[in-house]
Amino acid sequence: MKTYKILVTNDDGYEAKGLLELRNALRELENVEVTVVAPANEKSACGHSLTLVRPLRFVGVDDNFFKLDDGTPSDCVYLAISTIFPDEKPDLLVSGINRGSNMGEDITYSGTAAGAMEGVLHDIPSIAISQVMDFSNPEGDFTLACKTIKLLVTKIREGSFPLPEREFLNVNIPADVENAKMKVSYAGYRFYANDSHLHRNPRGEEHYWLGLHPLNFSPRKGSEGLSDYEVIQEGNISITPIMLDLSAYKSMKKLDAWMGELEV
Repeated sequence: MKTYKILVTNDDGYEAKGLLELRNALRELENVEVTVVAPANEKSACGHSLTLVRPLRFVGVDDNFFKLDDGTPSDCVYLAISTIFPDEKPDLLVSGINRGSNMGEDITYSGTAAGAMEGVLHDIPSIAISQVMDFSNPEGDFTLACKTIKLLVTKIREGSFPLPEREFLNVNIPADVENAKMKVSYAGYRFYANDSHLHRNPRGEEHYWLGLHPLNFSPRKGSEGLSDYEVIQEGNISITPIMLDLSAYKSMKKLDAWMGELEV
């Protein structure tokens, strides 16, 4: 049997518990080779950013385990493909397990989702996986997430990836739940607030911390099925297909009519 090669990254940093448990879980699968390239520091909410204004450096941590000095998840995937996998791309990319959810429009902020985005841009089947959690527990329990990713990877390996090019699977795992089921969902509508906190250092200079927003969502009008947030609220595992094409196709005719006879 051909060795199945999986590239793993995240946005919580190379020491994150979710990443380490993901690595261990995937290595339990038969004839699988796991390579980890993760940011040296936490890069949460960095989005799909690449580092273009300074050089980047790989640092070996363990066998097939590297941290990228001050790199983003997209940097990690981009450089791994060109340096570690120059001749043959990995069979699958898994980004996570993120500490906290990535649902609704949060996907646009997410470094975890961005790792998967970078993977599908290079024609690699990709999964982003996140663990919904109570942040009063800094460690978190990734048992269900590890079980889920092993089931998904096994099904993909034995069959095929279920999505076309430039689409990835975005998986969210509920917290503190037994007997959860996997359910296909769409990305819900997230409510945002502007939450910032002013502090002053001993010299009186002002600085700000951006606050965490509560998870407030609603379904999207006219959408069929359940949103990712509704699936999580049911205590089930949300599996959402995400496409990179951001074109608002339903608005194209309206925009064309609005433009009318405008000429430059």
